[in-house]
Amino acid sequence: MLNDAGGLVAAPEGRLQGRWNEVHEMTEMHVEREPASAGEGRGFLSTPSTKLGRWSVMLAAAFVALFIINATVFMPSAVTVPWRQVVLPFFGIVILSCGLAAGITGLVAVIRCRERSLLVWLTILPGLMVLAFVLGEFLIPH
Repeated sequence: MLNDAGGLVAAPEGRLQGRWNEVHEMTEMHVEREPASAGEGRGFLSTPSTKLGRWSVMLAAAFVALFIINATVFMPSAVTVPWRQVVLPFFGIVILSCGLAAGITGLVAVIRCRERSLLVWLTILPGLMVLAFVLGEFLIPH
């Protein structure tokens, strides 16, 4: 017989044997088993099934939304407004943080949690883009 940890346990001898089997079967009916592998049963085209995968997709969506807002609202404006000099540096830091966090969280979800969703794989791209941008700013002077 196997115990909960998977080790062998000696079953009682004699008339207790039948009762032992009944109790063991009853407990097995109520135990929910997890899949053998964390990546089992999830498809490549499905939505993320882990918490880290969902977080990475939400952070990537926030990055894309903020990037679009930056490109359509703040950058085309030719009028010099005093609040832009105060707001834009913080807004840029928030955008870059969302992209980098999405990439790191997506990478951790793929490696540690064995997430296989295409959406999570795509969240690594904003992280790589932000990383290339930041490294380019420091390595290649203007």
